[in-house]
Amino acid sequence: MRIGVLTGGGDVPGLNPCIKSVVHRVIDDGHEVVGIRRGWGGLLECEADDPASVATWTVPLDKEAVRTIDRTGGTFLHTSRTNPGRVKDDAVPDFLREQAGDEGPHDFTPHVLANLDKLGIDAMIPIGGDDTLSYALRLHDEGFPVIAIPKTMDNDVHGTDYCIGFSTAVTRSVQFIHQLRTSTGSHERIAVVELFGRYSGETSLISAYLSGVDRALISEVPFDVGRLADFLMADRAANPSRYAMVTVSEGAKMIDGEVRLSGEADAYGHRKLGGIGEETAQALKELTGVNMVSQQLGYLMRSGSPDSLDLMVATNYAVMAADLAVDGARGRMVALRNGTYINVPIEVTREGAKHVDVDALYDPEQYRPRVRDINGKPMFLY
Repeated sequence: MRIGVLTGGGDVPGLNPCIKSVVHRVIDDGHEVVGIRRGWGGLLECEADDPASVATWTVPLDKEAVRTIDRTGGTFLHTSRTNPGRVKDDAVPDFLREQAGDEGPHDFTPHVLANLDKLGIDAMIPIGGDDTLSYALRLHDEGFPVIAIPKTMDNDVHGTDYCIGFSTAVTRSVQFIHQLRTSTGSHERIAVVELFGRYSGETSLISAYLSGVDRALISEVPFDVGRLADFLMADRAANPSRYAMVTVSEGAKMIDGEVRLSGEADAYGHRKLGGIGEETAQALKELTGVNMVSQQLGYLMRSGSPDSLDLMVATNYAVMAADLAVDGARGRMVALRNGTYINVPIEVTREGAKHVDVDALYDPEQYRPRVRDINGKPMFLY
């Protein structure tokens, strides 16, 4: 049996250990593993009848190839946000342009399925978030065996309490927030810390909750910057060091405002988020007269090696997924629920990204975490 593995979407710590554990488990069971480069893009760009193209877009994986990759973050297979089911005109590979036909977006799923057949791949293990797994679901719907592994530092994939990368992102955020207190306090300022979080504000919420930040802005609740200014000035006055701090999800927005996007959309319709932290800081300075510290943590949140929790989950998810694939399972996603490792139908990903349970975890009037009842909640609260 030959099993393919790929990583898609944003990189997170834990991907390389996950790949390594898949390889070891599959090989120990007497089977082969092939890595697909650049996520689903590798199966779109590959010409399976051309050996040079196959060598460019795939890599045979044995124990020697993955021996040291678990010591670093990121993904040595590289990644992309490619979705072969909706390819815009300017992203169509040259050798597929004749097949593209009318104006896009184009669906090259038949080409992907043909490549999988020609490459001799019997099952795929994609490691990714909502967007990457949405295409895994498409392949499942077409009848191809898929076992999915959820990863995203936003922790927003339906069907699981935990996604690879979340713990490390929160750990990094808490560390940087605490380090930023020294400069913010020394200058008696207000710090606005922008964190990743496109559709879900859990990273901002949990990081603020664990680091004791004064206020937290999340993607799910638009905020009134005037009210926020009043809160932060009161927080600053009550602090002996005369400073205050607020975290903000990159997908948050002011009341009657828009989510901040930058740059042109890529070939798959994605635009970068970011800038709401700086916009908020400027507005707060105008309202309060207090100087600001505006810090966008961005990629620092998902850089470097995984913490021990992400290393544990990545390894165990990989072992589960490999076992399921080798045993001939189809259309499953490995998951954690109530502290227990399980697998669920991949169809749960049809629900899209999940969101913070505002009623249970957040005070939308005070802009701060408010965990009303921890009893019975999962480790990361939702």
